[in-house]
Amino acid sequence: MDFERSLAAVSVNSDVADVLRELCDLTGMGFAAVAGMTEDRWMALQVYDRIEFGLNAGDELDIAATICNEIRETGRPIFIDSVRDAPQWRDHPVPATYGFQSYVSVPLFRMDRSVYGTMFAVDPKPHVIDTPEIRKAIGLQAARLMTCLYPDAI
Repeated sequence: MDFERSLAAVSVNSDVADVLRELCDLTGMGFAAVAGMTEDRWMALQVYDRIEFGLNAGDELDIAATICNEIRETGRPIFIDSVRDAPQWRDHPVPATYGFQSYVSVPLFRMDRSVYGTMFAVDPKPHVIDTPEIRKAIGLQAARLMTCLYPDAI
């Protein structure tokens, strides 16, 4: 992945901004982003932040210290209504580090089915997001997002 090229294209894409805003509206969460990643690198490519989460487009995180890395490895989405009520996540270091209670992240696949990155949302408060209706709507948003990114996601 050419991170700088992807950042230049994605960070100014108004269609991506619309999808991220809609993701926050759908889930009630205050922060959403698109991240690009490889096995050894993670970068926020565009963010929508109404809670001052503090992550900006172009910021990089240690890929090993992200839940997105787990999504990259498995290719499966993660939906967490409340970290404190989820045994698998309550002692995980990432929610504690970043201070979120609710989290959703879905993989973004290239045409060859390799993982381009993730579309995710977080919030310091719990939100009911793990429902069939929300899962379907977020899946459709992720597909729409990739149609916006496809030329830069190859």
